[in-house]
This record gives sequence, structure tokens and C-alpha cells, in this order.
Amino acid sequence: MSFSDPIGDMLTRIRNAQMRRKTSVTTPASTLRGRVLDVLQSEGFIRGYSEVKFENGASEYEIELKYSENDPVIRTIERVSRPGRRVYASVKTIPQVANGLGVSILSTPKGVMADHEARAANVGGEVLCRVF
Repeated sequence: MSFSDPIGDMLTRIRNAQMRRKTSVTTPASTLRGRVLDVLQSEGFIRGYSEVKFENGASEYEIELKYSENDPVIRTIERVSRPGRRVYASVKTIPQVANGLGVSILSTPKGVMADHEARAANVGGEVLCRVF
């Protein structure tokens, strides 16, 4: 199956699973998706994820969602840069989410990282998504 926006698909799967109060959700595996999940895990928005490999060579990520007092930890998760409209930010214009309570995830020359890490590394890049 071919997707035109694999990151948007993964974010939608997470959003839909949390609306249904699921404990986990699966998404096809890719390197970029794994890096975004690494940032979500390090920032405390998901419990973790694991890669499940199948005999035909395909693999999926099983994402364990996180809840606090029966409410999802992720209040909003939205795609910023889309295939039809890419959004880039220099280090001076990296957007803050909810006055620093949320996170913008960026794809930079030094890898996929959160907005505060990009400011500390003095790099800009493509703003993939916004999480709060």
C-alpha cells in the first residue's frame, strides 16, 4: 500500500486510537516514522513502541499509548508540513507550542528532533508536526 503522506497517516492513527481509548496502535514501519516516535517517547507523549517483523519482510511499529487519569496525554497532534505545502523554519523562527508545554518536531540536517533540541543545536529544518 502506498501513502502520499506517511507521517500524517501515523499521526491520524494515533489520534483515532486515543479517541477510542485504545492501549496500542500499529503503523507500517519506516525510518522517519521511527525517528518521530523516538521524539514522542523521549518527550513523554507515548509509553514506547516496538517493531514487529513479518515473514514476508514487512514490518510494523506497535505504539503503546499513554494516558493520565483516563485522559490521553496527547491533547492535540497535527501535521504542519504536508506534501502539498512544505513548512520550513530557521532556528530563529521555530514555533513554540503552548508556550513551551507542547513540542514541534523538526526534521533537521542533524536528524529528527524536538524544537528545544533544535534551538540548542542551532539548526532549523522542516516542521513535521505539532504535539500538545
